[in-house]
Amino acid sequence: MARLAPVTGEGEQRAEGDVRDRAADRGAQLPARTGRSRQRVAVVIPAKDESRRIAATVRSARAIPHVDLVLVVDDGSEDNTQHVAREAGAVVVRHSHNRGKAAAMETGAAVVAMRDAPDRAARLLLFIDGDLGETAVNTAPLVPPVLEGTADVSIALLPPQPGAGGRGIVVGAARRAIQSLTGWTPTQPLSGMRCLTREAFEAATPLARGWGVETGMTIDLLRKGFVAVEVPCDLRHRPSGSDLRGQLHRAAQYRDVQLAVAARKVRAVGGKRR
Repeated sequence: MARLAPVTGEGEQRAEGDVRDRAADRGAQLPARTGRSRQRVAVVIPAKDESRRIAATVRSARAIPHVDLVLVVDDGSEDNTQHVAREAGAVVVRHSHNRGKAAAMETGAAVVAMRDAPDRAARLLLFIDGDLGETAVNTAPLVPPVLEGTADVSIALLPPQPGAGGRGIVVGAARRAIQSLTGWTPTQPLSGMRCLTREAFEAATPLARGWGVETGMTIDLLRKGFVAVEVPCDLRHRPSGSDLRGQLHRAAQYRDVQLAVAARKVRAVGGKRR
């Protein structure tokens, strides 16, 4: 388990103390008869045109311990994603047109909040991709670090994906930016499989647009004192190849990561001037 934190030495101890305090606060808000053993988790799956894989993803995600809600946000699909997901057992909400991953994540979190009971702790949010298929259940190791209060957000480390055609340019740019702005270097800064507390999610909003959402979220949370860990998960998804479509996808990723980083650099400069 690789660890990310915003500071070192005495500062790291303060950050770990903060997350323990937040965990204690969450426990204090639970009725005595519940506790962590009954903490609930909502799986949120932003999806667009995933009708071929979404059913397997939903069924697999429902088997994750502590999960009592699987929510698919159909982000303007042109296929039958919403119907297939619903038939597989997911709660489905739909954007009438494609609004992007960040908007789908925010919609999903808002719907989960509406379903949270006022007398119980807010569900943890586990975001996963719609193309994980049967391997979605392997995101289960992301839950314990957040559930136990040792981290505010856990990020999946994926094994090498067969057929991936990237050369690490976007990953490297995101990694360097996070290191520059927080002092820590993640292994897989673009990993979209993440479990986090409601408090952490709200602290990260508004999310960076497009494919910059993960980079922006990591920077924002670490700079606000939240603690993150990277956790190996045996996941398989549909990788971007080396064809034209794959190259265009990586170009869009690079653009969105740079936009997210630039916005956070501006905030950093503005904060120093105050």
